[in-house]
Amino acid sequence: MGARIAPSVAAAAAGAQIVVSMLADDRAVDAVAFGDGGLLASGAPVHVSMSTISVALAERLEAAHRAQGSTLVSAPVFGRPEAARAAKLAIVAAGPSGAIEACRPIFTALADRLFVVGERPPAANLLKLCGNFMVASAIEALGEAMTLAQKGGLAPETLVDLLTEVLPHPVYETYGRLMQTRRFSPPGFAAPLGLKDVDLIAAAAASLQTPMPLLGVVQGHLLSLLAQEGHDIDWSAILLPIERAAAVGPPAAHI
Repeated sequence: MGARIAPSVAAAAAGAQIVVSMLADDRAVDAVAFGDGGLLASGAPVHVSMSTISVALAERLEAAHRAQGSTLVSAPVFGRPEAARAAKLAIVAAGPSGAIEACRPIFTALADRLFVVGERPPAANLLKLCGNFMVASAIEALGEAMTLAQKGGLAPETLVDLLTEVLPHPVYETYGRLMQTRRFSPPGFAAPLGLKDVDLIAAAAASLQTPMPLLGVVQGHLLSLLAQEGHDIDWSAILLPIERAAAVGPPAAHI
């Protein structure tokens, strides 16, 4: 209730003190921020960018906001849709301290954890990419371990049950159960977005001359997944190309 149709992003944001954007990728953020009638033309004093975007785009956004006297706060989030629905996301925020404080009620409405990592907005975007690399690597490790266990005659739930007891971590539990039960559709985090994030991580690593060999493995398996299964699938289905490479299929009892 109370919604209105605006002719442009700038018109929609006109008069707002804080504008929040949460979009899929660099192209969408670029269009909304820099396009004709875009967010930068709105005059809003503070822009909170909650998208997972490249460090380069975050730096460009920061410079553009500074040039026109407004402020960028980068605040990408960790958490799948169920965490968002429960307002239990984790937010990594960076920007001027006054702007962070002004945004705190917004963050509290969305998340139960807030990590402030500095005054420069791109720092939050780099940290988000580092975090997503760790999540992607954990998914890759789960897929390889589960495939090895299955090939040796172990049921997938045996591995997942052990992991959640011996190595308790939300990533292992969440993605391990998705792989065990093969709940890959509808996607909670679609594989194309996972590949987008992996590509952003690779770009950041290249710009900082940082070798990341495991990243190439994850990238290759995500590309195989998209080629074999299409785009409407969760990135936890990275298990499938790993299984195919090992000539392993799901036991009928566990489909």
